Amino acid sequence: MNEFEQRLRQTPVKPVPAGWRAEILAAAGAVSPAAVVPTRWEQVSARLNAWLWPHPKAWAGLAAVWAVILALNLSQREPAPVMAEKSAPPSPEMVTALRQQQQLLAELAGATEVRDADRPKAAGPQPRTQVARVLMG
Repeated sequence: MNEFEQRLRQTPVKPVPAGWRAEILAAAGAVSPAAVVPTRWEQVSARLNAWLWPHPKAWAGLAAVWAVILALNLSQREPAPVMAEKSAPPSPEMVTALRQQQQLLAELAGATEVRDADRPKAAGPQPRTQVARVLMG
């Protein structure tokens, strides 16, 4: 770095042309501080800064405590058990027993109509000729 600094010191500084200097100063003088409107973020940032500035170390300490609490909370969680992977499909006897229980419950509750889920499903769509015969016959 010393060699670079020495070369930089030896390089002559060229002056800014007078016309440029006058234009730059005129443009800078034309903009008044009142003309610069702060953005919404700048306003919020200034308010937060004014509110937090009296005790920045206290706020930093509070943020660190919350970070530690969050880290401890996340480290203490156990993974949720995956029930679908560990359970075997129900046996046919179990399915039959569950259907019988549903029928018994429906009878006890007084519901006599068969639900859509219990009805046998119709075969796929019929050809148009069969549909026409059903409608005509």
